[in-house]
Amino acid sequence: MSPLVYSRIIGSSLIVLAYFVVLHVDVLSGAVVHLIGTLMSIPFFITTKSWDVVLMRTFLVFISISRFFT
Repeated sequence: MSPLVYSRIIGSSLIVLAYFVVLHVDVLSGAVVHLIGTLMSIPFFITTKSWDVVLMRTFLVFISISRFFT
């Protein structure tokens, strides 16, 4: 497997973990985990030209970033 595939798998796992962290631990920590996971998985979807997923994940990055300012 290529490094991008590993990055996508880890990133997707972090996104799922982030929802758990948001619900049961801390919102800010969950936003950080979500941001890292999303940024790790976006390059894979760019190379596979899955533009709908790239757009959705980018939108979710901005939601996570907005949490840092509130």
